[in-house]
Amino acid sequence: MPRRRIFALAAVLALPLAAGAFVVQERAATASATLFDQVLSLVGDRYVDSIGTRELYERAARGLVEQLRDPYSELYTPAQLEAFNTTTGGFYGGVGMLIEDQEGTIIISKVYPHTPAEEAGIREGDRIVGVDTSSTRGWRLDQVSGALRGQPGSRVKARFQRPGVAQAFEVEFTRRTIRIPAIPFGLVLDGGIGYIPVQQFNETTTREFAEVYARFVNEDVKGLVIDLRGNSGGFLDQALEMTNFFLARGRELASVRSRSGQVERYVAERSPLIPNMPVVVLTDGYSASASEIVAGALQDQDRALVVGQTTFGKGLVQSVYRLDGGYAIKLTTGKWFTPSGRTIQRERVLDASGRLVEVNPDSSESDSARAARPMFRSTSGRAVFGGGGVTPDIVVPYDTLTAAELRLARALVPRQQDVYLALYDYAFGLKDQVRPDFTVTAAMRDGFRQKLEAKGVTVDRAEWDAGRAYVDRLLLNRIARLAFGDSTAKRREIPEDVQLQRAMDLLRRAKTTQELLALAPASAPVPAAASARRPD
Repeated sequence: MPRRRIFALAAVLALPLAAGAFVVQERAATASATLFDQVLSLVGDRYVDSIGTRELYERAARGLVEQLRDPYSELYTPAQLEAFNTTTGGFYGGVGMLIEDQEGTIIISKVYPHTPAEEAGIREGDRIVGVDTSSTRGWRLDQVSGALRGQPGSRVKARFQRPGVAQAFEVEFTRRTIRIPAIPFGLVLDGGIGYIPVQQFNETTTREFAEVYARFVNEDVKGLVIDLRGNSGGFLDQALEMTNFFLARGRELASVRSRSGQVERYVAERSPLIPNMPVVVLTDGYSASASEIVAGALQDQDRALVVGQTTFGKGLVQSVYRLDGGYAIKLTTGKWFTPSGRTIQRERVLDASGRLVEVNPDSSESDSARAARPMFRSTSGRAVFGGGGVTPDIVVPYDTLTAAELRLARALVPRQQDVYLALYDYAFGLKDQVRPDFTVTAAMRDGFRQKLEAKGVTVDRAEWDAGRAYVDRLLLNRIARLAFGDSTAKRREIPEDVQLQRAMDLLRRAKTTQELLALAPASAPVPAAASARRPD
């Protein structure tokens, strides 16, 4: 039989098989839909507790998303969607307080400037004990936050308990639009080095960045540190635009690959704002998502040196789809890759307590651990490392506590809330008595210790004296922040910030980007197979 007729026969035979496959798939889908309808009907009609139809469908939808076992996919109620937009957008209607839950007590951890909270005299360390006519006892953090937020111009009452004050007091606020800055300040450090801490990527990040840099131009800044430590991400377009500030038009910024295998590339669309200045990017284990896109692109394109610790490794793309009734679903739809083809994603799952844990944990920053990771080439041929997260060109661990400092810190942990309140209360009392160049004295340490003892926190005197450097750092940072603001507090803590110190040293030694990159330790040659890896 000629070869052509064999192929033709095979094609004819394949038709009924394919048609049969569609029938099987259709029957399977029908059976699954019937199963779902039957379970939904029985739960709605026969379950011991009555569940409304709307709630029943919402629970079913939420269960479907949860069964994906994806820690980043989520179904949002209208209220949750508003909160999500707030955390990424940088604006919300409220009173201007950052709150945190300390062992069931809702504490004010920051009061934003020029807000109703600041104007009412609310302090860090105050406790929220009521909102409107309700006590907050037993409330979750999101419940308190949700009650305080609302339309600008609307009113809300809150009751506060202040440490050292017997009676609670009530304040009626008129809500306003609160803007959370992405970049709280910019500093020019010794040697003409500009320092910009980018805390999040919200709607105004690149505008704030450009405004800070414009001030640097007038101060003859010769090198730049971009601090992405603790930055958990935010808006993609802001991350890409910030990266474009440093890369020429047409240079690749990142790419994403969807389930279908299709690759979408993002490239610089404008001329760079900062085309030549040497740049160091600081990262740590909390730098994630949009932060990793910036750090990975600047490293791959040989535009910056990355210093610090390996980033978090959140390289999945989430798309938000609005649903009927004000609901929305945030669904993982792809994976990010750096220009060299490295995936940012480090695989994690949710454990029984709801925490994200690594599937294959490897926190080591040793040379052997790095050598085990897949290697890729930067634009100029430098070795860069994959395997999840962005591995720094120069690894600099956090400064570690001495044995004596560690013993003192551990002794204070069980009474952490009381320590926090005593520290705030004592520092607040000193804020109008110190100059910007103040030093922590023995009298200050003793005064803080007395505040602790008044709250029932006792520490062995010898242990306290041995760990005094730890106490001094706590006092210095808190007093400086309350008295002079975040920028002065940061300037005062620079001698203790070993990662920033290393970045400054590198920039003092390098007049150009090429000289800066040459200061990174030499890496082993990249195997040809590894250097060719790309997401497509």
